[in-house]
Amino acid sequence: MGWRGQTPAVVAVLLVSALVLCGVGAEDDAEASIIEEPVVEEEEVEVVYVTPKAIDGVHLMETFDDMTAFEKTWIISKAKKEGVDEDIAKYDGRWVVEAAEKMPLVGDQGLVLKSKAKHAAISVPLEKPFVFDKKPFVVQYEVNLQSGQECGGAYIKLLSAQDGGMNLKQFNDKTPYTVMFGPDKCGNDFKLHFIFRHVNPITGEIEEKHAKRPRDKIEEPFKDKKPHLYTLIIHPDNTFEIMLDHEVINSGSLLEDFSPPVNPPKEIDDPEDSMPDDWDEREKIPDPDATKPDDWDEDAPFRIPDPDAVKPAGWLDNEPEMVPDPGSVKPDDWDDEMDGEWEAPLINNPVCSEAPGCGEWKPPVIDNPNYKGKWRPPMIDNPNYRGKWTPRKIPNPDYFEDLEPFKMTTIGAVGIELWSMSDNILFDNMLVTDSISDAQQFAAETFDLKIMKLEKGQTTLWEKFLKLTNNNPVAWLLYLAYLIIPTSIFIYCLVKRVYEDTKDKDAERKKTDEPAEDDPQGEVESTEKPSEDSKEKPDVLSEEHDVESDAADEKEEEGEGEDTADEEKAEKSDGDKSPQPRTSPRLRKTRKE
Repeated sequence: MGWRGQTPAVVAVLLVSALVLCGVGAEDDAEASIIEEPVVEEEEVEVVYVTPKAIDGVHLMETFDDMTAFEKTWIISKAKKEGVDEDIAKYDGRWVVEAAEKMPLVGDQGLVLKSKAKHAAISVPLEKPFVFDKKPFVVQYEVNLQSGQECGGAYIKLLSAQDGGMNLKQFNDKTPYTVMFGPDKCGNDFKLHFIFRHVNPITGEIEEKHAKRPRDKIEEPFKDKKPHLYTLIIHPDNTFEIMLDHEVINSGSLLEDFSPPVNPPKEIDDPEDSMPDDWDEREKIPDPDATKPDDWDEDAPFRIPDPDAVKPAGWLDNEPEMVPDPGSVKPDDWDDEMDGEWEAPLINNPVCSEAPGCGEWKPPVIDNPNYKGKWRPPMIDNPNYRGKWTPRKIPNPDYFEDLEPFKMTTIGAVGIELWSMSDNILFDNMLVTDSISDAQQFAAETFDLKIMKLEKGQTTLWEKFLKLTNNNPVAWLLYLAYLIIPTSIFIYCLVKRVYEDTKDKDAERKKTDEPAEDDPQGEVESTEKPSEDSKEKPDVLSEEHDVESDAADEKEEEGEGEDTADEEKAEKSDGDKSPQPRTSPRLRKTRKE
């Protein structure tokens, strides 16, 4: 009983101790110090954006913040798309330069495609052509699908330089490009293109090479309506990396991870070779010795009328199921010459509602037990089987080996040529360079600031906690301890209290000799109200007889005397009161044992 009275105080002490332990663990653990960072204060810091300064040596750096510079350099296509209807052939998609719709940085602008279901093309020449030589090729830009994406792309094309110059006013889908890179989606097909056009060193023919699909999922950028950073790096050693928001999601080799491969096979199938007439490549053949059984009926129908069916009594064969509505009236404006002869609409025959059915009775159809279908002989192993035939191999006359596919066609411009079923596609912060560090620095001054502002404005407490614990796994242990310890204490106290209550009830029952559920029914005297007959004829056993029996019981059993004497005194003191339920000496002996 004393424990129960102190339970709230003990629980409070233990809870405080658990909190103190968590706090001490966080202070003692150097790695866990990140938990005490002033997150609230960071949220109050304003994200300031300043247009990055021009980077020396880059081939293109475009922030779209300077409208005057944009109008001087970017060229909107006036071409028409070939092979489509005249009304949709024109590149008349509308481009504007404006801030993002959602939490823009002050002073930050982007190039936005405002129209949908229209062809749109725009391009800009590089400050100097990019020649694939000894330095890596790096292209980086941002895309924000502000209205999501139903079907369409947000990729860019790195246009091939031309000897006679580039007419960007006629930029269209047929304009030669060296690399195509960026996201694309239609339906449930999500892509992140990396395509380069390879020039055959022997014939000069150009063939598109498509990179393998990313190993990670890329669906989120098409749905979340947030800015995302796409980066492609091609190294002079023919390796490449594709990054989404600074994370590498695809990488490989230009020689091994593209389809079709850069280098053709050394041998090919002989186009003049053909399979011999006696070549049998069937693994199984019908058994030629099998014959159709005499009782096999191929013409037996699959289903037949039930021969055991009987027409229900009272079936009205001469009554139609539907009859003209007697209450319908020909409309006044009905013209027989134009509308035909008027007929009343049909309704269910009211006579049929009281009968099993009307009209011609037909028995129900059941499966034909004699149906076997078309007979076919069983299949056996073909004794003449010689395997699958393949033509012989010959040297590939078009074989070549290009060990440096990195040395692609020189790039002279960047173009965006799209057809999209979604509008408000925002492009921003384009960079073409040969320096990976320049791309990282440029992203830190542009894209990273946008993400910082979005996180401060939209990050929930749970997201902050996940981010915190990703940087500090020890915090998980502290928070788990914070949850588990109080819960364990509460469960312990609850079980302890139930145990004490049960123990108190057992002690009370022992003092009063109250019958328990497992007491033998024949050994306990009834506690029901005595009848009139029992009042006139009192029980032969008197209180004195009970005392003598208890005294004799004391002599027979050691250790029970004190409890029995207490019970006898209680019974004598209550002698003038209502009779109490009593337990026989033999039952008390049984309980003691």
